[in-house]
Amino acid sequence: MEKRQVQYQFDEQHLKNSSKNFYDPSKLRTEEMVLNLGPHHPATHGVLRVEVLTDGEYVVDVTPHLGYLHRCFEKHAENLNFQQIIPYVDRMDYVASMNSEHAFAMGVEKMMGIDHKIPKRVEYIRVLVAELNRIASHFIAVGTYVLDIGATTPFLWVMRDREHILRMLEWASGARMLYNYIWVGGLYYDVPVGFEERCLEFVNYLKPKLQEFREMIIDNKIFVERTANVGVLPLSTAIDYACSGPVLRGSGVAHDLRRVDAYSVYPELDFDIPVGKGLMGSVGDCWDRTYVRVEECWESLKIIEQSANILLKEHKRDRTFDPQALVPKKIRPKAMDFYARAEGPKGELGFFMRTNGKSDIPERLKARSCCFCNLSVLPEISKGVLLSDLIAIMGSIDIIMGEVDR
Repeated sequence: MEKRQVQYQFDEQHLKNSSKNFYDPSKLRTEEMVLNLGPHHPATHGVLRVEVLTDGEYVVDVTPHLGYLHRCFEKHAENLNFQQIIPYVDRMDYVASMNSEHAFAMGVEKMMGIDHKIPKRVEYIRVLVAELNRIASHFIAVGTYVLDIGATTPFLWVMRDREHILRMLEWASGARMLYNYIWVGGLYYDVPVGFEERCLEFVNYLKPKLQEFREMIIDNKIFVERTANVGVLPLSTAIDYACSGPVLRGSGVAHDLRRVDAYSVYPELDFDIPVGKGLMGSVGDCWDRTYVRVEECWESLKIIEQSANILLKEHKRDRTFDPQALVPKKIRPKAMDFYARAEGPKGELGFFMRTNGKSDIPERLKARSCCFCNLSVLPEISKGVLLSDLIAIMGSIDIIMGEVDR
């Protein structure tokens, strides 16, 4: 009996001593499992593989594998002259082709030193079509995002309204998505007669629709609970990863190249830069990023309305106006290294160009993809979240794989 009692006391003491290592519930880890997640979004094309290390329903670590699409944009561009590159630019972020064309054309014009000679009518038309495309891109981003987390009706609404934009851009350029409309030095063609009036009609049509969308999604209790305080991106982390666009502005900083670089005719237009304020949760969460995109649609409507009115009143249509008057027959800039950038719907889209002064084909052309940088931050904001929240975080970044793996 005495031996048994001693043995019992020994076992009890052994449990107390070893509890720090094995019996502490806070340090007890269950069996971890590696999952291949995705694709879950129409823009990933089955080529974004997210390797997730899970512990039950919780995410321990995330590794996004960004490649496997291989558009080879840069190598294509190094075998074409500058005007021929524009259709390839369209195919990077193909839901915002006008914005990509605008960035590339302005970059080549600055490199050639003819940016200050572009007619005002051309500049306002460029801004008009680019902002229409910005709204269409944000509609895809927000519409598919709410579809990812369980809502169907808003997706149908935004696709209905996006169709109006695509038809107008097709009316102007002849193409539905890949436009080849903004050329170096000008435009493919002037906008059709009545285009400006149609844009003003669209602004009046979309304003109440956007208000409905805001009430149904942004202020929706279920949407707020699914996105507020989820995937919080601190401003310092966003800067470290070179994030831009709504992903950066959702973290609270008003960094927009349309204001910072003041390119084209944006300095002459009145619009605000929405930023995340943590109205429903923490600054930089999924809700803030979505809020910024919806508010940017309102600001784009302001720009469209102002641009259309200016085209109708100040820079009117003229039979003598030739949108291709400054389009050079051959682009042969001096030997230099040059970088140009512009604000796309998803962030800073930049182009690095190296020329030798002897050829109209760039020796090197590198695209700085905002989607690539934004997606790279995914592991930093996904650790410790629930698996269902990881889907919400991925959708809030808004990526197009054609630009990620270019």
